[in-house]
Amino acid sequence: MLFSLFEYLTQFHSGFNVFQYLTLRTILGVLTALAIALIVGPVMIRYLSSYNIGQSVRSDGPESHLSKAGTPTMGGALILVAIVISTLLWADLSSRFVWVVLFVTIGFGAVGWVDDYKKIVFGNSRGLSARLKIFWQSVIGLIAAITLYHTAQFPIETQLIVPFIKNILIDLGWFYVVVTYFVIVGSSNAVNLTDGLDGLAILPTVLVGGALGVFAYLTGNFNFSNYLGIPYVPGVGEMVVFCGALVGAGLGFLWFNTYPAQVFMGDVGALALGAALGTVAVIVRQELVLFIMGGIFVAETFSVMLQVASFKLTGRRVFRMAPLHHHYELKGWPEPRIIVRFWIITLVLVLIGLASLKIR
Repeated sequence: MLFSLFEYLTQFHSGFNVFQYLTLRTILGVLTALAIALIVGPVMIRYLSSYNIGQSVRSDGPESHLSKAGTPTMGGALILVAIVISTLLWADLSSRFVWVVLFVTIGFGAVGWVDDYKKIVFGNSRGLSARLKIFWQSVIGLIAAITLYHTAQFPIETQLIVPFIKNILIDLGWFYVVVTYFVIVGSSNAVNLTDGLDGLAILPTVLVGGALGVFAYLTGNFNFSNYLGIPYVPGVGEMVVFCGALVGAGLGFLWFNTYPAQVFMGDVGALALGAALGTVAVIVRQELVLFIMGGIFVAETFSVMLQVASFKLTGRRVFRMAPLHHHYELKGWPEPRIIVRFWIITLVLVLIGLASLKIR
């Protein structure tokens, strides 16, 4: 909105041209989302507390989590509000990429909201049934995948880039829809599985989102992409504004979600943020790099899959409890130690992912 306004005002004063720069709009997007989160956060926490919108805790989970029962949840709505408002203010709304990623973020957030609502109203810690949850995730993910496929204007938009290897582009064709679907839905559920400790999921999301913003800026700039030897994808530069909003909103939420948490994000936040990361990764053509940078999300997901498969096939459990962070809890690791070590691992993986820009 403001982007269009300032673009109009340039005919009256050339000084407004400064707002055409992606870097400035990204910085303003970060600050806007951060301010919204910090200002609205305390009000939302009081509102959630007054209506007893508190976390229900699984009876089969770690005993240390019993003290978390009643902590306000659904705080992820704060993140979504901050992201959406900031993106609408500072992004170029003529970009189809902006609307696709907003559609996915809001859509998955709606699925998470219903899931959280069922948990709170009916006191069921499992919420929406797995079948219904994956159904609606699939509907939204497929709509986004098909839209991106049919609106692609350049061959690179549907080609798979292999990190660390130069000039290898795999033309996916219609299989692009399948890959995009699994990236969006998979990353959504991966972040949701990781969101089990105070601040555990949000900072890795911020780190990965910020790194994807770097990819978006460089991939959408012909000069930088040509210098680095990475494919140039016209129009994806606007994704850096969205990523900036995600970073600002995420940091603002972490202010209240850090240990001991004053509020939890709930599925409304975790499902939406994971899907947003997956969508941005697809748009900037870095699905495989997302797999690297989001290694913590991948490990948490595979721990659940391995645990279920092992128990069904052999009757034995590989981990004391899944997802992975619960395993370390039951081994006696203090919660802050698990959280910070997972953050450090994510930072290292993000740096490895960014190294793929030059090591080719």
